[in-house]
Amino acid sequence: MHNEIITIGHVTIYGYGLMIGIGVILAMLIGDKRAGKRGLNGELVYGLTITAVVLGFMAAKVLFIITNWSDFIKAPLEYISSEGFVVYGGLIGGILAALGYCRLKGQNGFDYIDLMTPSIAIAQGCGRIGCLLAGCCYGRETDSPLGIVFTHSAFAPNNVRLIPTQIIMSVGDFVIAGILLWYSSKSRKRGQTTILWLLLYSIGRFFIEFLRADYRGNIGLLSTSQFIAVIFVPACLLGFKFLVPVLNKGKETNE
Repeated sequence: MHNEIITIGHVTIYGYGLMIGIGVILAMLIGDKRAGKRGLNGELVYGLTITAVVLGFMAAKVLFIITNWSDFIKAPLEYISSEGFVVYGGLIGGILAALGYCRLKGQNGFDYIDLMTPSIAIAQGCGRIGCLLAGCCYGRETDSPLGIVFTHSAFAPNNVRLIPTQIIMSVGDFVIAGILLWYSSKSRKRGQTTILWLLLYSIGRFFIEFLRADYRGNIGLLSTSQFIAVIFVPACLLGFKFLVPVLNKGKETNE
């Protein structure tokens, strides 16, 4: 796989950035289209998405620094400029940014986060294709004929057959998006689609971590993301029982 898609003069288009951009654009377009069907403001989707993406990336970097604090304090500038991120930081930061943005616009944030979660899953799937092109988030060595071999990656070991974790994660994100689209068409209770998204992502992320070989930090025997997933799964289950009724108090729902 090649991360450098095309170079024109001194400008190079990289596959990872391209797929992130495509994912964000798709998220906004799909969110805008679905907003009208749910009686929400489609124009608000664009500002909300950009705000959530920018602050989400910042939060992902902050969590990466926190989870690698001992190394960060030795070379802070190197870690700040590195390409390391923790996705859970982006999810948390993006949700908080979306809630804040909607509050400023006088809208209920969970209505819009519920709207956007299928789009976010699609954007994540596109982003993982970018990971495949770049070679980051790579899997363990394997003898399976389904393995992939990188030859020009700056991240993955080259000329070694690896488990295609990027493809598995991308397909998983698209499957989650399909489940969320179906689920949101059946339920309109505020917060349910968002919690389901976090639950499905956390379960998938916990298991895919066993197949990955890139360094992601660890807490005890678990990777950072596995440790967070262990917290998120029961938190999501509790959220269905306790948070959803609070969010829907006084709100009429169509079930």
